[in-house]
Amino acid sequence: MALLRHTMSALSNALGDLPDPVFADLYESETAYLIVIDLPGVSSETLDVRTEGTHLHIEARREKNLPMDFRYLREDRPLFLDTDLPLPPTVVASEADGSLDHGTLTLRLPKRESTDETTIPITTGEGPGSAAET
Repeated sequence: MALLRHTMSALSNALGDLPDPVFADLYESETAYLIVIDLPGVSSETLDVRTEGTHLHIEARREKNLPMDFRYLREDRPLFLDTDLPLPPTVVASEADGSLDHGTLTLRLPKRESTDETTIPITTGEGPGSAAET
């Protein structure tokens, strides 16, 4: 449980360390985590989201069209995001899904079913040191 709290804290901190123009929310339910990230101007063609081991990798870039007959004097709206976020150990990455809607990326990361209790089957008379070996 302490490992899970540490990993959730690491994920929350990593989301807080995203560049200033990137805003993100982290939600949790009994069955999944939900990450919502604002990525205005990003399209599915300029977005790559994948899991790599125990991390979620997000790479996104905004494509902007320079108006014809204009040149940049100042550019303060660039967006290039390349980040790795730690995943909680309960995430089932193979079942994750996401959507991009009007510049809002929503990632649903299902949790593995966990039980705090596991019954260990015990057999009698057949293990090492039993009477059956003599």
